[in-house]
Amino acid sequence: MHMQIIGKYENSVRFKVKGISSAFANTLRRIIVSEVPTMAIDEVVIIENSSVLHDEILALRLGLVPLKTDLDSYNLPEECSCKSEFGCNLCRSILTLDVEAKNGVRTVYSGDFFTDNPDIVPISDKIPIVKLASGQKVRLEAYARLGRGKVHVKWQPVSVCAYRYMPIINIDESRCDECDECVEICPKDILVKEDGKIRVQNLEECTLCKDCVKVCKIDPAPIEVNWDDETFIFDIESNGVLPVERIVSEGLKILNKKISDLTESMQVKEDEKGD
Repeated sequence: MHMQIIGKYENSVRFKVKGISSAFANTLRRIIVSEVPTMAIDEVVIIENSSVLHDEILALRLGLVPLKTDLDSYNLPEECSCKSEFGCNLCRSILTLDVEAKNGVRTVYSGDFFTDNPDIVPISDKIPIVKLASGQKVRLEAYARLGRGKVHVKWQPVSVCAYRYMPIINIDESRCDECDECVEICPKDILVKEDGKIRVQNLEECTLCKDCVKVCKIDPAPIEVNWDDETFIFDIESNGVLPVERIVSEGLKILNKKISDLTESMQVKEDEKGD
């Protein structure tokens, strides 16, 4: 297996992986979406709420506020040594909210939270939570814990995690009449005309729509669009709770552990048969 970074941005990355199957690619995708742990508000204690939102709706909105995650300082609740249903400093972080609209209408934002750990905060302080009329108040304690996306979507670390086959485009120059129609119809500007010839550029952007083949008036078309079924392009975008590099590395770490556990389990079964 060989991995190559194609493009990296603040919260997203595109990379190419060679030498894997579609089953392996989909396994990695599913692990990143559903098993990489992140921090989210899991329990809310409402002390006072005179806003227009019911307690349950307010708690739901708080749970969906993305929180920056510190995987090195916290344990998953089921793996924490405290074994307490209330948790401890190693498996939970406490955020408090105490806001009152004293002079007219006031919007409560994620930036109004106070936290016991400055590393566990909302990814933005501009996320609106509730609007208070004059005299209304919200006081509460929120407990954030690590969790996995397979339990609830609020623990998913990504807003995009997709893969596709690596495109292959071949042009038979001896039969191409350079009519330019394939160049004009390509939605991603993959095809360009240079020195009287049709050339391919930015191949990774191709969506395999095959519009260039369909528009060609020559039969059979001198342009052929195919794909490499052992090479995949991944597009991953973090929602801000973890750096995208950490998301990918944690996904690969979880995948390796699953493979090791499966191998060990199969070896135990073989040993039992031998006995």
